[in-house]
Amino acid sequence: MGDVLKCKFCDEVATVHLTQIINNKIHKVDLCETCAQQKGVSDPEGFSLAEMLMQSNAAMGSDDQQLQCPACGFNTSDFRRTGRMGCAECYTAFEPILEPILEDMHSGLKHTGKVPSHALNRQSYHTRLHHLKAALVRAVEGEAYEEAAKYRDEIHALESGASEQNKVNKA
Repeated sequence: MGDVLKCKFCDEVATVHLTQIINNKIHKVDLCETCAQQKGVSDPEGFSLAEMLMQSNAAMGSDDQQLQCPACGFNTSDFRRTGRMGCAECYTAFEPILEPILEDMHSGLKHTGKVPSHALNRQSYHTRLHHLKAALVRAVEGEAYEEAAKYRDEIHALESGASEQNKVNKA
């Protein structure tokens, strides 16, 4: 198991780990709970989705709007009290409450994940190449030879560029 991190100021066990980026450099500070509160970097009540929702009366709706999860029986009051969902189905049951908040927090409601730029470039290259080759076949079948020659040249330039890039990457 890893080493126990100690507070930078008092040598107690660190439970708060602060990471800051200052002038494009990462600075990490490990603090115990007491020192973190003294420095103002710890929220003594912690982050709670329920608290955030309660702050938005429009999102929570009126107190008489009682939603309940059909799978576990968890209801709006339980959610407000605990700040947690009862089960995975709660996310569907509480969707009317969660959706407006999540939409404000994120750039959409569906998680699409991240793709490394080199993978995205490779995918873009293969998609472009596929479309050009399909257009070339259609142009030849339609006897549009000048257009086909244009597609052939684009394919050749694209493949040559990829070949050069691979040589650079291997070097």
